[in-house]
Amino acid sequence: MRALITGINGFGAGHLAEHLPRQGWQVSGVAYSAELRLASLRGQVQALAADLLDPAATRAALVAAKPEVIFHLAAQAHVPTAHADPVGTISNNLLAQLRLFEAIRALDLDPLIVVACTSDEYGAVRPEDLPVDEDTPLRPNNPYAMSKVAQDMLALQYYLGYGVRTVRLRLFNHIGPRQDDAYAVASFAHQIARIEARLQEPIIRVGNLEGRRDFTDVRDVVRAYELAAVKGEPGEVYNIGTGKPAQIREILDSMVALSRLPIGVETDPARMRPVDVPVIACDARRFSARTGWQPQIPLQQSLEDILADWRTRVRSG
Repeated sequence: MRALITGINGFGAGHLAEHLPRQGWQVSGVAYSAELRLASLRGQVQALAADLLDPAATRAALVAAKPEVIFHLAAQAHVPTAHADPVGTISNNLLAQLRLFEAIRALDLDPLIVVACTSDEYGAVRPEDLPVDEDTPLRPNNPYAMSKVAQDMLALQYYLGYGVRTVRLRLFNHIGPRQDDAYAVASFAHQIARIEARLQEPIIRVGNLEGRRDFTDVRDVVRAYELAAVKGEPGEVYNIGTGKPAQIREILDSMVALSRLPIGVETDPARMRPVDVPVIACDARRFSARTGWQPQIPLQQSLEDILADWRTRVRSG
């Protein structure tokens, strides 16, 4: 199968680009630069430089890749950045997908498109909604979430209106090696690694620790992407998560326990979100029933692997 991954330099996309060739896929990747961030991908993925906001560049990438499946992961996904630049986030995320869909129609292609959506779309989840299934009302409470609702509905509209074969995945929090430290779990690991290397005082600076989130290892998530492409029903939407929310404070405590040095914790107001949700838990039974997918990697293994990754990155500079 020939696949095209948009946002190839991203966290989840990088893991997906490693996973698919091992399963026999031929993979191309679209990024703003043809330079792939991960050296391990060289020779496995054809890198195509294309700005998805540019219709001609997008069409050229599609002609070069000839994809049977498109994994559309390209997006501005950092919530604080979205609060700082809501116009840029919403316009970038929506228009990039719109240009992609229009290029597919202009070229008369018929790939299956797996669109990466997010649990943030559910936003202000009420206690009676838990665990969250795909019929839970969407109540986006930040600009990033609003941009993803727009992407989600655009994918549905193009399926219903034009027959573009889309499958939408509402992904709950996913973590793993190589994640950017703009995200909480990776930030904890990065700070611990710096403390162990004597590059930072023995204090971890944190945001809100009271929230409970549904964390899935990215290596389980990329299996879900592939299964969605092979077994997902066009026009359908699926939640992807474990159904086992963990408190951020518990995550931090587990990571500090893995440290080689005593470490303190200090709240940093700059790391607090303007709007937060106390708890969210995923109901992924629809996807599991359709594909047989189940998460396999325990949370503790994810935390150990993330910290090991950051120790290596800090040592290498």
